[in-house]
Amino acid sequence: MFLERKEEGKLHKGNVLAGYDLGEQYAQISYCVYGSEDVDTVATVVGTKQYNIPTVLCKRKGVNQWYYGKDAIKNSEEEDMFLVGNLLSAARKGEKITLDGESYDPVALVTLFMRRSLTLMNLISSIENIAAIMFTVDELDDRMVEILAQAAANLNLKTPHIYFQSHTESFYSFILHQPPELWTYQVIACEHDGRRLKTYRMECNKRTTPIVALIEEQIYETVVVPEEEEEEQVKRDAFRLADERFLGIVEKMCEGRIVSGVYLLGDGFREDWHERSLQFLCHSRRVFQGNNLFSRGAVYGILEKLAPSEAGQSHVFLGKDKLKSNIGMQVMRQGKESYLALLDAGENWYEIHRECEFLLGDVKKLEFIVTPLTGKNAETKEITLTGVRETGAPFTRYALEVYMSSADTVQVKVTDLGFGELFAANGQVWENSFQVS
Repeated sequence: MFLERKEEGKLHKGNVLAGYDLGEQYAQISYCVYGSEDVDTVATVVGTKQYNIPTVLCKRKGVNQWYYGKDAIKNSEEEDMFLVGNLLSAARKGEKITLDGESYDPVALVTLFMRRSLTLMNLISSIENIAAIMFTVDELDDRMVEILAQAAANLNLKTPHIYFQSHTESFYSFILHQPPELWTYQVIACEHDGRRLKTYRMECNKRTTPIVALIEEQIYETVVVPEEEEEEQVKRDAFRLADERFLGIVEKMCEGRIVSGVYLLGDGFREDWHERSLQFLCHSRRVFQGNNLFSRGAVYGILEKLAPSEAGQSHVFLGKDKLKSNIGMQVMRQGKESYLALLDAGENWYEIHRECEFLLGDVKKLEFIVTPLTGKNAETKEITLTGVRETGAPFTRYALEVYMSSADTVQVKVTDLGFGELFAANGQVWENSFQVS
């Protein structure tokens, strides 16, 4: 999502692009240099693969001294410290956080955490020199878009290239940049934080042009990995049960399908409890384990927006944040009837905003052609401009503004612009909407 659309700074080779994965428990930052596809992840300890930044803040009593991440957890053990966690949940609720006798806006605290954690990039590039950034989160609904937009604006980043996408789309962006043989068929990712398992299954419909990529998501609360302090016998029993349940889940996901690659993500897979499941998954499949796929996918997402890859040009991802239909109008151009494309399938609904001008004669009606990429038949949506004030002009010029208020709701705004000097604009405005599947 662009925060400023009018003047988009041109990027050059050598510019730094950052992917910021913001989670309830942890954040991560990956990056690359524009002109190269080598994506790295910032380590919290130099020379290690410790990528997770705990999403917490800590304030010292009586002074404006704040710590973030691991330092926040460490300093919270002191008596004069206040620890603040669950930053995203608090921001979603929009409720003020009372701390040390003061009230804080939760979005401002999210911004503070972002700003402090981005200083980890200083060895690569200062915040001011980040040329483009993609924020990725688990679920990207309208409230989270609002939170991220406000936080990103408050960061005062010196770039117009600011984007948002869900973990699901970051998974898709990541896969696009993997060797083709890894996603010739379907691809699976399993994300486990120790308490919750979330699965992603990506498949492509190669019978369509462009190729439509779909990702099915499921959440399981039954695959639980015990805490480290549990007794050994309790842990062994819990691991055995978790392995049994996880095996049942992946067997069902793979049943009747050809799966090329599998990605095991998150700290929940750190312990070797999934022995039987891993044996099953490794049979005729490539299996990878790690925990920085989403932040890396966020960087690849920027690359796809700035310079789409060959795979990105031949595929379109229709996730739940995406418009799933092409929307346009039949218009007359220079005396010839032609199709005017307004909205393209595959765009994030919260990024869509189109404007144009047109002329209407006696018939004050607009017809929008909706062509789904999901296999459904095309349909026409009509909007009539009711109550038009007659001016005697043979034609009237109108401004058309089209945007979306959700993934399936198109908003239309039409403004009377008059017709030449003799027929001034009368200020009439029509607003309407229609649903798309």
